[in-house]
Amino acid sequence: MELIEKIRSRKAKIGIIGLGYVGLPLVFEFSKAGFEVTGFDVDPSKIALLKQGKSYIKHIDAERIRQCKAFTPSDDFSGLSGMDCIIACVPTPLNKNREPDMTYVFDTARTIAKHMRPGQLVVLESTTYPGTTDEDMRAILEQTGLKAGVDFHLAYSPEREDPNNKDFSTGTIPKVVGGYTKGCLEAAKALYDSIVTRTVPVSSTRVAEATKLLENIYRAVNIALVNELKMLFEKMGIDVWEVIEASKTKPFGFQAFYPGPGLGGHCIPIDPFYLTWKAREYDSPTKFIELAGEINTSMPYYVVQRVFEALSESGKCLKGARILVLGLAYKKDVDDPRESPSFKLIEILESKGAIVDYNDPFIPAAPKMRHFKVEKSSVPLTGENLCAYDCVLIATDHSVYDPEFILKHSKLVVDTRNLIKGAGGQGKVKKA
Repeated sequence: MELIEKIRSRKAKIGIIGLGYVGLPLVFEFSKAGFEVTGFDVDPSKIALLKQGKSYIKHIDAERIRQCKAFTPSDDFSGLSGMDCIIACVPTPLNKNREPDMTYVFDTARTIAKHMRPGQLVVLESTTYPGTTDEDMRAILEQTGLKAGVDFHLAYSPEREDPNNKDFSTGTIPKVVGGYTKGCLEAAKALYDSIVTRTVPVSSTRVAEATKLLENIYRAVNIALVNELKMLFEKMGIDVWEVIEASKTKPFGFQAFYPGPGLGGHCIPIDPFYLTWKAREYDSPTKFIELAGEINTSMPYYVVQRVFEALSESGKCLKGARILVLGLAYKKDVDDPRESPSFKLIEILESKGAIVDYNDPFIPAAPKMRHFKVEKSSVPLTGENLCAYDCVLIATDHSVYDPEFILKHSKLVVDTRNLIKGAGGQGKVKKA
């Protein structure tokens, strides 16, 4: 196959649509492997920064961008016609009814279709429901008159990025690949074989799409389980964190999951609902997914209740209380606020009359989110500032947060992440 030979000889031109947490690392890997790469994005500010060799993602060093000698950032999508392989890494959020919002994927497919030519390989990496690639996306691309599996190749390969993970990177994480036809799979496998240590071919694009959903549903369900146990054990006077630490000493049959103030990130809070939505087409209920969703989405309300109880014990009301939320990012040591439960915590607290500020060293100003508009800037984390708040709510356990410093200068701490270990229920520290 001509395309496979171009890929193996590093003569294939690679186009990556979406230069975020998934697309940009792919740029680095293909560039490092010797390919000529063009990165496409609709955000002109990202393109401008990349052209200057600057990074807009905390865990991605600007030097990695400057080392990509054969990388061209662009917002001119007509350049797609010159690409041999096109990889789409665009968002797949939920709408206000918690149903899939496929706007980005379908608009991207239409953009690709405008500039398609025979012989190209198109790969979708965005997390989605089974059938997106071989039904919806194929239908859009075939409106050009070109046929998938005949005139062009079509495949799906789920992203498996874990921002700021020190143990695994894009190149070392096994890559699942599914093709519309056998030939499509061969082309996609050759493409990813060039940048990752191991590809995992599966029988169809639907299997590949379902693989990603299973991975994240597994996590969502288990996180819901420990969140439910946390609430039960709190009533029983048992520290769930101590229980987990003891349980994970078992060398088999147990994997540790940890409770928190709710789910965050672009995967776990969203992906399960893609399958729930698709399951309706088959009149098949997804009870585990729906129950896990109920528990996980209820956690911010539980945390606020714990704040209310802690303040009451101190003789204070929630209404009018000054509260500092530590951490706006969805997980520690990243600058990614997507779906962070901190936004919901702030919204609920303010709706009950609390005066809320936040601190996050990686997010100096709260960005406007799809469902939240928090017009705040990060408050400096000084001893004087901590003392000024009636309650400090730990929502993200960034490594830079010094538990002893926080404990020393705070009047009351509600800790959802076990940052201040071994102090649950004692004195001014309350676990939530």
